[in-house]
Amino acid sequence: MSCPRQPLDRRRVLAAGTGLVTGALLPLAGASQSAAAAPAYTNPVIWQDFADIDVIRVGATYYASASTMHYSPGAPLLRSYDLVNWEIAGHSVPVLDFGAKYDLNGARGYVRGIWASSLAYRPSNRTFYWLGQIDFARTYVYTATDVEGPWNRLTTISTPYYDAGLLVDTDDTLYVAYGNTTISVAQLSRDGRTQVRTQQVFTTPSSVGTLEGSRFYKINGQYYIFLTRPANGQYILKSSSGPFGPYTMRQVLLDLRGPIPGGGVPHQGGLVQTQNGAWYYLAFVDAYPGGRVPALAPVTWTSDGWPVVELVNGAWGTSYPSPAVPTPPRQVTPMVGVDTFDGTTLKPRWEWNHNPDNSKWSVNNGLTLRTATVTNDLYWARNTLTHRIQGPTSTATALLDFSAMRDGDRAGLALLRDSSAWIGVKRDGGATRVVMVNGLTMDGNWNTTGTGTEVASAPVSGGRIWLRASADIRPGAARPGTFSYSTDGTNFIRLGPSFSMGNDWRFFMGYRFALFNHATQALGGAVRIPRFELSTP
Repeated sequence: MSCPRQPLDRRRVLAAGTGLVTGALLPLAGASQSAAAAPAYTNPVIWQDFADIDVIRVGATYYASASTMHYSPGAPLLRSYDLVNWEIAGHSVPVLDFGAKYDLNGARGYVRGIWASSLAYRPSNRTFYWLGQIDFARTYVYTATDVEGPWNRLTTISTPYYDAGLLVDTDDTLYVAYGNTTISVAQLSRDGRTQVRTQQVFTTPSSVGTLEGSRFYKINGQYYIFLTRPANGQYILKSSSGPFGPYTMRQVLLDLRGPIPGGGVPHQGGLVQTQNGAWYYLAFVDAYPGGRVPALAPVTWTSDGWPVVELVNGAWGTSYPSPAVPTPPRQVTPMVGVDTFDGTTLKPRWEWNHNPDNSKWSVNNGLTLRTATVTNDLYWARNTLTHRIQGPTSTATALLDFSAMRDGDRAGLALLRDSSAWIGVKRDGGATRVVMVNGLTMDGNWNTTGTGTEVASAPVSGGRIWLRASADIRPGAARPGTFSYSTDGTNFIRLGPSFSMGNDWRFFMGYRFALFNHATQALGGAVRIPRFELSTP
């Protein structure tokens, strides 16, 4: 997981602040279809915050995994049938049970947790593997036979495999490439539970700087470690002598113009091969305030076995011919639309800010949030439920039933990051008001420096209100977020000034919409959200 600045690497920033086994028998040849033979797709293929992507293909289905830091559940799993249209299928890490700080219990885990990690599929036991290190302390491995779960922890390994890439070799041996600047390879036991050996295989030349974000492949008998130079380059190591090297290095891209105006250089993703032998690189683009968003480009190979990204006018293209793949078996589930919180589980589009108190929320004909924390600080409040913002602009509208709120309770809809604002309902002294609050801030160590200032309000009566937040997450500058409310669901009234969403990278995760309900006096209150809608213009 890379910082979008050089030469600082993420490990130093955070310390201060707190493959698919690509078929060896398949040909290297294979570019995308000609423009005349196929429709085109436009980058980014997903305009939501999914960083540090690992991408694999299992049969006719593509899967990707991404970083989620302190959000729970962690390590979302994306699914696609064409590399262009994606849905969220589940999460590899069901709960961040790595210490009390991930429960907001006496400590906080902001910008810790699930960093760059790896997703792989093992054909011999038809099992998916997720592998990632937590807090520089140890590595966790989770497995499932279906990406939708259940996912279970297979093992804990004492070596922290930083920015790891997991390879299932053609002989079924498991290898892990990992490290920052010094790159190592570990071999795991047959059952994947323990480390058999580890060995340093490469030291990054000082002229290159930092390399991290390993992805590990075996292609046509050659071993490749795909590495990022934060946050403007991508390099690859190649070995003809086995997984432990020696490796030679080649630059894949450096300071390449990206496909999003105002955004960064595409980097730190993965290579994947389609059923017909074509290769693609799914990378992310730094695009704050929205986060880091996936972009796709076709890849060709040189005669001596090195990947080359296909460019358009010297840049990563905003558009390419769509991959030639079989007709998808179905349409994927859209990442925007209405959620009425039916059923007994949350849909995988949702992630909590830290682990929730599961006794204080429920779904089924609406989402009920009972107060779980007494605090005047939203950053300490448990059971804040988050949803990624759809770019370049989108609007979240939540219907809030506040009839069961108690004095001192605060409930609403936030634009959540290290600088936040919200619209919502305050109940004090038996009176209820709709308010807009800004000035919720953190410092670089993710400690709260501002708990918010009420800047606008209006009295409300009855028991329900529609709350709306609109966000512009085009990168390159701070962008506005605005808030409004309605008493009838049709006519919305603007409340408060525009909120400036900053585009600094150091929190890593982008802005999110967030639903919350916390107490400032005593527990016991509740709100119900029958409907949430994410819409685009």
